[in-house]
Parts: sequence; structure tokens; C-alpha cells
Amino acid sequence: MTVNDPISDMLTRIRNGIMAEHKSVSMPSSKVKTSIAQILKEEGYIEGYEVVDGDLPHIKILRVRLKYIGERRTRRPVITGLERVSSPGCRVYTKKENIPWILSGMGVAILSTPKGVMTGQRARQIGVGGEVLCKVW
Repeated sequence: MTVNDPISDMLTRIRNGIMAEHKSVSMPSSKVKTSIAQILKEEGYIEGYEVVDGDLPHIKILRVRLKYIGERRTRRPVITGLERVSSPGCRVYTKKENIPWILSGMGVAILSTPKGVMTGQRARQIGVGGEVLCKVW
């Protein structure tokens, strides 16, 4: 099955996994998805991720371990929202001065910049703008 927007597919799989209270979700791997998973891990939104071999020799699978807070009955997900900003049909670019703040700094904007995929805060420090991929809170 081909996917027109693989980043949106990744975010939807994570969102669906959280709603179903799964421990982990799997998806086809790519460099951008791995970079997004790395940022989510560094910011504390997921427990971790790993890239494993799929059924076919040239296919890699990205497995993301979701993170929850609390005990069994009062368990809540760390990620309360995921939103795709830029899409293949409507790209959203921002200058370094206009990088969005998500929930007054409580959330994270993930950008694709000429220096790589990074958070909005890191892009402000470096002084680069780029394509706003998604928002996580």
C-alpha cells in the first residue's frame, strides 16, 4: 500500500496507538521518521524507538514505544495531541523570527531545516527557519 503523506501516516499511527493504549506502534521506516522519533524521545514524549528488519530484506520497520504516566487504572498518555502542519499539497514554511510557540512553550514544533530535522526551540537558537512538519503537545 502506498502512502501519499508518510509523516501524517506516522502521526496517525501514534495517535491511534495512544487511543487504544498500545505499548508500541510499528510503521515503515525512513530517515525523516527516524529523526522525528529521535526528537520525540529527546523531548520525553515517547519511551524509545528502534529500527528493525522487516519481512522483506530491503524493508526497515520503525517501532515506537509509547509513554504513559500513572498506574493501570489512572494511566494517561504523555502525548495529548499531535497535529500535522505542512502537507504535500500545502507546504508551510517559516522564517526564524516566526517559528511558532506551541502552548506557550509546553509543546514542541518540529521543523525540517537546511541543518536537519529539529525542534522549533533549537532552530531559534541556531537562527534558521524551515518547513514546519508538525506540532506535539
